[in-house]
Amino acid sequence: MNILLQDPALINSVATKTVALRHLLRDIATTFAPATFGTGLGAEGMVLIDIIASEKLAIEIFTLDTGRLPTETYDLLSRLRRHYGLTLQLYYPRHELIETYTRENGINAFYESVALRKACCHARKVEPLQRALAGKKAWITGLRAGQAATRTNLAQREFDSANQLEKFSPLADWTEHEVWAYIHANNVPYNALHDQHYPSIGCAPCTRAIAPGEEIRAGRWWWEDPLSKECGLHVKRA
Repeated sequence: MNILLQDPALINSVATKTVALRHLLRDIATTFAPATFGTGLGAEGMVLIDIIASEKLAIEIFTLDTGRLPTETYDLLSRLRRHYGLTLQLYYPRHELIETYTRENGINAFYESVALRKACCHARKVEPLQRALAGKKAWITGLRAGQAATRTNLAQREFDSANQLEKFSPLADWTEHEVWAYIHANNVPYNALHDQHYPSIGCAPCTRAIAPGEEIRAGRWWWEDPLSKECGLHVKRA
């Protein structure tokens, strides 16, 4: 048995939060139709996928295939289809944007400056997200307040002014241990890279394993200041 499942207080906390989470997702599905869940297929996303799939909720699930994802992430997509009979909606970058970026800046220009990294993220993630959210009344994320300094004040619900719809982060108050306790208790599939010390997984060239004691997102854009480490999907418009 996983060590997390031997902690009664943790198990009780997860059980209580799971009940609330199910109620919230049901309400979103009925009150904010059409709603969609955008996931990068991290551990948090797998908790939400498990509940949406098991409850058969009318919530679309999509992910952004940036073209530079790790092999393990593609493997997980295949496992989801086998485990849940679930095929996610995939959104890809517009080829002309990527061609222009790489022609002008180089294939790995994102290492050279924050501006070039954010430009790459915009072409590969932000623009596809805008297409994914078109026509939706609400979108759901797997963000947690404890993930990074940039997410400390994360609200469970807020209006996304950049995309003009409601935005829900149902796991905002969940801890990392609660997420993993749910996964192990419910035999939820997850990305194999998590077992190789990758708590946060994005594009392959922008993600590395972390060392003991490092914060959860230390392996994302590790060459940048922690306060700049967002891709643009969750940046509020001033």
